Amino acid sequence: MRITGLALVPPPTAADLPKVTPELLASVLARYSRSNDGLANILSKVDVNNPDASIDRILKFVDYGHASIGGLTGGLAIALDDVSMWLAYKIFEIATMADGQESSTRYITMDASNLSSPEGLGIPADLAELWRDVMARAFAAYHAEYARLDALAIAEPERVRLPADAKPAVVARLRKNYALDRARYFIPFATRTNLGLVQSSRMWATTVKHLDSLPHPEARAAATLIRDELLKQSPRLMRHSSAERSFEAQTAQELAASIALGRARLSSAPLADDVWVHVDRVTPPFLGETQPIAESLRHRANRYGQQGTATRRMRVSFAWNNMALAELRDLNRHRTGHRFTPLIQAGFYLPPEIDRAPHAGLLAEQLALTRELLERGSPAYVYSLLLGAQTPFEHSTHADKFIYEAELRTGMGAHFRYAEHLSAALRKFFEHVPEARGWVVEGTAEPE
Repeated sequence: MRITGLALVPPPTAADLPKVTPELLASVLARYSRSNDGLANILSKVDVNNPDASIDRILKFVDYGHASIGGLTGGLAIALDDVSMWLAYKIFEIATMADGQESSTRYITMDASNLSSPEGLGIPADLAELWRDVMARAFAAYHAEYARLDALAIAEPERVRLPADAKPAVVARLRKNYALDRARYFIPFATRTNLGLVQSSRMWATTVKHLDSLPHPEARAAATLIRDELLKQSPRLMRHSSAERSFEAQTAQELAASIALGRARLSSAPLADDVWVHVDRVTPPFLGETQPIAESLRHRANRYGQQGTATRRMRVSFAWNNMALAELRDLNRHRTGHRFTPLIQAGFYLPPEIDRAPHAGLLAEQLALTRELLERGSPAYVYSLLLGAQTPFEHSTHADKFIYEAELRTGMGAHFRYAEHLSAALRKFFEHVPEARGWVVEGTAEPE
């Protein structure tokens, strides 16, 4: 694992602008909110050659709490190399205010060398060899299915849904994606990936505190390394980022609930689709909604257009019973509202193009390993999962954000499986809000 902080510098076009460090920015804006002096007057009292003294003086004068100004630091960028896909998922779950990206499964190394040591992941010593064997067999299944599906796409090119005018390079890329996106369900959740996030000092402090409160050694190691990097840019506001009792207590309760549910529902059989959508259109009696749904949606040129109050005020919760971890990695990065999953294996998804029979032995061995870790109450059970593991997943937000996600995840180039999930959720949404049907653009996810 390698953690790198990225220090932002102004472009040449901003050479004449005031120069501030992240914490100096926060302290100056904090002072600005408690003064009728203009910004120029406040900055004139700052010693740019000794910003720390200015920060301490302003913070003492303003007497702001750390949390209240931590959001004023601007975006602090951190790159995390060689962390597990589980940890990347967990960080995106925690960091709800972050902008970030994770490496695609199309571009990372897929073999046993791209796994952390079982000791570093907290795998019990007596299960380490079994874990290594299951992971190696999973990678072998991935490579075998990728080769078979790539050959199938060459032999039957109509499967790939190529654009009529596609150039040879595009044809080759889409054919590869067809195979990569269907073989990926054999990828271990423990596979190492990379991610980069940008968020304020306030949100970083919360993220690191949460990571430091988890029982997973990998999460606590990441917390230490991230904190060390951020202390270089925001030393005062990152001091309050260590493990905290309320985080530890809630984490322990959630883990216990996940383990209990995981033991009850553990299966490697395919779990049939079930989708649930709840819409709440209630408004206060003194502030009703008068805008028709059509007026909220019809003025948009695309999904990025502004929606009206009729959808921005409408609450929507939606959930699937069987979201494979492969798709969860993507849908979990939609930042609005709250996302929740117990992160269990209630079933195992494979696309129709893959015959389950040749992989029955692998799936049985992987299931037995997961069961043993769950029986022991080990938080390391997450590292025994493959991306085909199906878990319940719930997202609660507002209708404008749901509509954006549905249009994005069924649109051009969307992965075939999460397009199926969002199409099913849209159908349920239209049952609640039929007047939106003519204004929401459901895509066909073509090409691959």
